[in-house]
Amino acid sequence: MDPYYAGIIIPFVLTLLVRGTTKGKKRGLAVKVGGEPGYAIRNSRFTSPVETAWEGITTLAELFEHACRKNSEKNLLGTRKFIAREEEVSNGKSFEKLHLGNYQWLSYGQAFESVCSFSSGLVKLGHRKGERAAIFADTCEEWFIAVQACFRRNVTVVTIYASLGEEALCYSFNETEVTTVICGYKELKKLENISGQIDSVKRIICMDDEFKSDTSLVSESSWSITSFSDVEKLGCQNPIEPNLPLSSDVAVVMYTSGSTGMPKGVMMTHGNILATVSAVMAIIPGLGYCDVYLAYLPMAHILELVAETLIPAIGGSIGYGSPLTLTDASNKIKRGTKGDATELRPTLMAAVPAILDRVRDGVRKKIDAKGGLAKKLFDLAYSRKLSAINGSWFGAWGLESLFWDLLVFRKVRAVLGGHIRFILSGGAPLSSDTQRFINICLGAPIGQGYGLTETCAGGTFSEYDDNSVGRVGAPLPCSVIKLVDWREGGYLTSDYPKPRGEIVIGGPNVTLGYFKNEDKTNEVYKVDEKGMRWFYTGDVGQFHPNGCLEIIDRKKDIVKLQHGEYVSLGKVEAALVASPYVDNIMLHAESYYNYCVALVVASQASLEAWASNKGIKYSDFSDLCEMENTLKEVSSSLLKAAKAGRLEKFEMPAKIKLLYEPWTPETGLVTAALKLKRELIRKTYSTDLTQLYSS
Repeated sequence: MDPYYAGIIIPFVLTLLVRGTTKGKKRGLAVKVGGEPGYAIRNSRFTSPVETAWEGITTLAELFEHACRKNSEKNLLGTRKFIAREEEVSNGKSFEKLHLGNYQWLSYGQAFESVCSFSSGLVKLGHRKGERAAIFADTCEEWFIAVQACFRRNVTVVTIYASLGEEALCYSFNETEVTTVICGYKELKKLENISGQIDSVKRIICMDDEFKSDTSLVSESSWSITSFSDVEKLGCQNPIEPNLPLSSDVAVVMYTSGSTGMPKGVMMTHGNILATVSAVMAIIPGLGYCDVYLAYLPMAHILELVAETLIPAIGGSIGYGSPLTLTDASNKIKRGTKGDATELRPTLMAAVPAILDRVRDGVRKKIDAKGGLAKKLFDLAYSRKLSAINGSWFGAWGLESLFWDLLVFRKVRAVLGGHIRFILSGGAPLSSDTQRFINICLGAPIGQGYGLTETCAGGTFSEYDDNSVGRVGAPLPCSVIKLVDWREGGYLTSDYPKPRGEIVIGGPNVTLGYFKNEDKTNEVYKVDEKGMRWFYTGDVGQFHPNGCLEIIDRKKDIVKLQHGEYVSLGKVEAALVASPYVDNIMLHAESYYNYCVALVVASQASLEAWASNKGIKYSDFSDLCEMENTLKEVSSSLLKAAKAGRLEKFEMPAKIKLLYEPWTPETGLVTAALKLKRELIRKTYSTDLTQLYSS
């Protein structure tokens, strides 16, 4: 079946089957595990944690080879043809715009040949057994080929975010003693700046041939620098038999993006990652050869690594893009040309909540700008479908739902190519407002999951037809989830009717620990008498009667105010980000005061539209953010979001500071997964925070 029609028909059939009910709320999704301290549950459809979904396959190298031999002629990896780079001037500023063409594809068979050649080329280049290799680049076809080639030689891959700062870079390279670095030209220039601080690196493999024209770099470097294509050619001419790993061998040392302090390297075995991939495959219905996945998140993030391991296993295709070229309206897309989603027309996507928030805000801005009949029609269609999702018999069901999809929401779906049938969200809490909006407008379920780098992204995952919001689903088949008492915070597993406590995850997906950090490993990893490995997450959750987990707090994010009230920073931020004027927000609280304050990164498009509607004159966006009228408007919007999120009065920030400069991984204030770096933000805006408390 064509993915587009599958995307319409499958949800339509499921809707008829569950009409008038919310299936995920009523069905028992988990069963209690006896004999465990605290309150432990597992997925009700499996009697024990799943380790692999493929008989005889125990490593990622075996899984990839199996997929390539089974689907040798089918398209696997797609990259857009680069046509031109242009400069566009707007408001006196110059912006780089890209003109990109069609996707050009490698088949499974061709990709496997490239992997084998690159694998052999690594050896001929001088990479020895037992040495580690680092991949330091944006997500792309070469990233995928390189990591699979390393798996084929049992080379442990150190993954490092392309946006990581120099200090963290030096720390990661030196701690793991990598000898080979595979990177892009942009990253090579970063390495050049810190070359005197990296001790173990001997060779660089550059994905772009652009470095060859940089004669000073090539001649003065203390490393041997070779192009990616040359390593492939070398291996093709000198093939070497693979050195396949065991399930217990370390496949990846994945450095977290360091939301607090220096990044930590999480050691993942082939078995760990395979367990999560197998579990996700077991619970998402209908995955198969028709699916096309849009890859644009950092592959150095566990969510993306798992996704790009899963797609070949189901016989699907992967098309590469980037956050800056994702849609027709993206910052780097030349006006009048197609973004990645429009060109690829994917059926599957992974996204962090910040990306989905931007999609929601973008759609709302367009609808509000149109106004009139178009806005009234959209609001009517939205309310009708929302009633149906909430279980009302008076909502839009069956043919009426299909009518609204074709009349109103088809244009919204075109933003992401028009064929999306499933979105995986992870990395941070997704607001209920955004989840509902995406469900209705894109007509696709969002599989909201919960997991960490330390558990290979495995933990819980919502069912395909679970329409509830604010929850992260039942345990994945690879995991056992338990809650343990956190008495200091007042969360107990004996709480009725919903047991509460710190979330602890056990199962074959739980990793070995932190690289060269035994103390921290022993602090948060425990092995019980049965040999099961457990990870203590620091997150606080509660179980609903059907076994779905809800994240309600984080131990590190809890701040006690002057009068004894506890404030969960992350929970409040997740509620307030629903304001259309908020691009990002960080709540700040101290025990010396009885109120909170907030730093708010303003949404330029929303505020400028409001100012235009009100006839407000200003010189530039920074000037608009300083105006008292603007501050009142944003504060009012935050109050509305707080009420919708059912926040207590003391949780609402009493004072805010509007910021006009966005927080990006490049500024270092958020991680590559767009999580706040609280301590760095606090230091950067310490003067503003002091003024908020003193004013």
